[in-house]
Amino acid sequence: MRTVHGWLQDTAGGLPRRFWYLWAGTLINRLGSFVLVFLAIYLTQERGFSASQAGLVIGLWGVGGAFGTTVGGTLTDRWGRRPTLLVAHLGAATMMLALGLARPLWAVALGALLLGTFAEAARPAFGAMMIDVVPEKDRLRAFSLNYWAINLGFACAAVLAGFAAQAGYLLLFVVDAITTLVTALIIFIRVGETRRAASPTGKGAPAPAGALRTILTDPIYLGFVALNLFSALVFLQHISMLPIAMGDSGLTPATYGSVIALNGVLIVVGQLFVPRLIRGRSRSHVLALAAVVMGVGFGLTAFAEAAWFYGLTVLIWTVGEMLNSPSNATLVAELSPAALRGRYQGVFSLSWQIAGASAPILGGLVREHIGNSALWLGCAAIGGLMAVAHLISGPARERRATMLRRRAAAPAVPLTDVRPPVPQAAEPAATAPTEPIGTAEPARAS
Repeated sequence: MRTVHGWLQDTAGGLPRRFWYLWAGTLINRLGSFVLVFLAIYLTQERGFSASQAGLVIGLWGVGGAFGTTVGGTLTDRWGRRPTLLVAHLGAATMMLALGLARPLWAVALGALLLGTFAEAARPAFGAMMIDVVPEKDRLRAFSLNYWAINLGFACAAVLAGFAAQAGYLLLFVVDAITTLVTALIIFIRVGETRRAASPTGKGAPAPAGALRTILTDPIYLGFVALNLFSALVFLQHISMLPIAMGDSGLTPATYGSVIALNGVLIVVGQLFVPRLIRGRSRSHVLALAAVVMGVGFGLTAFAEAAWFYGLTVLIWTVGEMLNSPSNATLVAELSPAALRGRYQGVFSLSWQIAGASAPILGGLVREHIGNSALWLGCAAIGGLMAVAHLISGPARERRATMLRRRAAAPAVPLTDVRPPVPQAAEPAATAPTEPIGTAEPARAS
């Protein structure tokens, strides 16, 4: 009993109260995330759209998301975390209902575009809020717990959505809108604004006009975002190409649903143990291992025919996902200057939106012109190359994170120039902190 209490304390103890309100909002929001899970089925079976028309609608959702993360990141820094998040959630709830009521293809497409814009505009604000309220030493645990809530909600939503769809597809849109509004209400009442007000010294000042130029001239961060883009291109094949591959093997959509559910189940069961497993270890090594494991999992799909083999591949790449996500999010937090936290979150989220729009297209082209095996073995090759890239770029990232920590701790340093400093060649590489920080939420097909 004492051991269980100690594990719970080590996993979830000592975190700020405002974090738990954010965590609760995440869980509630994801429990109602019905629409995206069943959108393709709704469009083709309920509305009678063709597969290409359904693909267009889902693609427009991704296009709107790319625009939303960019705008949301800017507003998060200039306007504030809470107002950005509230407007985004209210807009998303409204457009959720509008999409459920839309009938012509043009109205459905426009609704998906606007829904993607509002829904993803909330992501940078939420990420910046998490970084604001959680101390640096606790961020690995906090992001892992939030990621656990995302996947618990996703797994439950997939089951609940199936029952809700039997009562009518409109119910999916209504429940999704309600949970989005409840999340906004929790944050409005219990969390409040977390952005630091500007001071006469400039500490905590709003982001300068040259913020975009600052990010675009930050090769260390952009390199990290590029690696996440390639990771997302591989990871999102489980939504687009995996069900097609399983169909070619004679397996039913229900079997695909059961197999892919293993992803959420494993994360819910195992994610709470991951922070203790990777604590104190080099983030570069953890991310490299995650890339290899994920690549192996997707690569083995080339040889899968039976449902149990497909299930095994899902379990393998899920382990890679579990290692990758916590380290990713905390690293984003460390590489983001405080005054540009929202914009940096937005750029990182943008990599997921680009992957969401392009992964199905690229996967389909490779599969059609080169073959199914080439697609999955290519995913394995990308995983290996990413592992090497993480090992090479890791020391520079750690030096950059150390510099930003020192700058944040320095008394009253004006933020007239938040451009990341250029590491000196003679400076030794910093070792990973005793409690590394950083992981990004793999937007759950989100």
